[in-house]
Amino acid sequence: MKLSFIGMSGAGKSYWAQKLSGTFHVIGIDDMIAKKLGLADVGSVASWMGWPDEPGYREREQRYLECEVSSMNEALDEIQASEENIILDTSGSVVYMSEAICDRMKSLTSVTYFEDTDEALLQRYLSNPKPLIWGDQFDQLPGEFASHAVVRCYPRLIAYRKNLYERLAGK
Repeated sequence: MKLSFIGMSGAGKSYWAQKLSGTFHVIGIDDMIAKKLGLADVGSVASWMGWPDEPGYREREQRYLECEVSSMNEALDEIQASEENIILDTSGSVVYMSEAICDRMKSLTSVTYFEDTDEALLQRYLSNPKPLIWGDQFDQLPGEFASHAVVRCYPRLIAYRKNLYERLAGK
């Protein structure tokens, strides 16, 4: 059995992947990205990326996505070559991968979408930030603090991604 776990950061993908790691070989995309960036873990990646209002954020966002593309391709190659039970623990930004990568993931694995409430996801993000690709879903109003803009824009990001996750999961 080969599964892919998708959803927003903080929705429980990695938690459940680790709970099932005795039965499944877990491929963690977040860990692969951190390694490619020369960083220790996903928390280090979040610090490296910073907040969406910081200078250089867009360049770091792009570099992150480049690492995610190569990590996904490597993981899918491993899944395709393996006979093991595998969980592909994707990053929350898997929905930004190309159609070819997403189609390949769907053909090699059963995709499971993890959801949670907007408020719970926002509180987890604020208390323990993970790397986050905002794309065009973040806009800071003149005179607005970045933290206020994040709180205002995060529900919009969740709504935008929800449609993409559902489509990827075949809902």
